[in-house]
Amino acid sequence: MSAKKSTFSIAGRAIGPDHPPLVIAEVGINHEGSLDKAIQLVDAAKDAGAEVVKFQCHITEKEMIPTDMKPGKISDERLWDIIKRCELNADEERKVQGYCKAKGILYLSTPFSREASDRLEAMGVPAFKIGSGECNNYPLLDHIAKKGKPIILSTGMNDLKSIKKAVATIRRRKAPLALMHCTSMYPTPYEKVRLGAIADLRKAFAGVPIGLSDHSMGIWTCLGAVALGACLLEKHFTILRSWPGPDTKISIEPGELKDLIQGSRAIWQARGGRKTILPDEKPVIDFAYATVVSIAPIRKGERFTRDNIWVKRPGTGPLKAERLSTVLGKRAGRDIPPDSHILPEDVVGLKA
Repeated sequence: MSAKKSTFSIAGRAIGPDHPPLVIAEVGINHEGSLDKAIQLVDAAKDAGAEVVKFQCHITEKEMIPTDMKPGKISDERLWDIIKRCELNADEERKVQGYCKAKGILYLSTPFSREASDRLEAMGVPAFKIGSGECNNYPLLDHIAKKGKPIILSTGMNDLKSIKKAVATIRRRKAPLALMHCTSMYPTPYEKVRLGAIADLRKAFAGVPIGLSDHSMGIWTCLGAVALGACLLEKHFTILRSWPGPDTKISIEPGELKDLIQGSRAIWQARGGRKTILPDEKPVIDFAYATVVSIAPIRKGERFTRDNIWVKRPGTGPLKAERLSTVLGKRAGRDIPPDSHILPEDVVGLKA
């Protein structure tokens, strides 16, 4: 990968500063283990204009030991029970993947264990999205990177030191890489989102596409991230926030997803450039600029004063408003009727 320009792509979709942001609609486990709901969510994401819909591949016994731990403020239910209930088995995942293919939307999934990554590899996924919890799970990163497929790595709960180790682990295997800034709080207060971290990651990992995996409410921070150079955006997605599930309350709905896709592309198109005058602005210049004009009859030899000249539109006169002071006090070289543009040759002794 070039240190200057990204060549990262997934299934032929180029990702980087020269391309519109890739918006990932993360269903995650919002299907609550229901294949029917999973299919509904694919339809909703596709209808909203999403290019990618992402699930989570959980094989509970392979990713954790039995535990009574609860996921903090996210839910009062045991973590084990949540994950177990929300699993899709291998056959169901293949059905979702096949449905995505038929609908023309890219299927991705996040593995949480070696076995899950192997299942996804066997399914032929074009890339791996790895969650923040695995950012410093270097053995698992190495296992996945050995497969050689593009990796999108979220970096919540990690600092630059640990992220550098993760990047080194992946690069050793020569797997293409993109990084996602993330704050692992559900929901994330706006003041904890820290969009400034995007610049930190861009500086530390030149040439690597940087994105935002966001858990704040709404789409605002994602739109702000695009203005700061984010090439990928990821938001939890549901059909209705009133659906049950630990992530639905922080998810965006189809209308918001559509706005995010359209808004992120508009901001991507709008960013960059320099403060110059565009040739395209010429038609407006012609009517919006002011130029020096007569506001009273002026006789040949008469001095120009603020009583007989001023600045008015349109801007098609040869002497722009900034030239008024160079005309004042000089004498007219001819008779000039009112409401006329003052020409350079009308002003005796006017310098170019």
